[in-house]
Amino acid sequence: MIRNRMKEHRARLGLKQEDLARLVGVRRETIGNLEKGRYNPSLVLAWNIAQAFGVPIEEVFTVEPDGPAEHG
Repeated sequence: MIRNRMKEHRARLGLKQEDLARLVGVRRETIGNLEKGRYNPSLVLAWNIAQAFGVPIEEVFTVEPDGPAEHG
């Protein structure tokens, strides 16, 4: 599962979802869906979002295990 801190970074910069969407070349709905965890960004989109915030990608997105790892 990917967790994100997009909303925090947007607030810090005073950006609306529309502003961020324009900066990274997606629709506002895409930003809203990402913030709500409805889907995970591509690596390129995640990188572009982090660049828009001026921070490393790992400050915006972190990967957490979905549950117990299965070994097989």
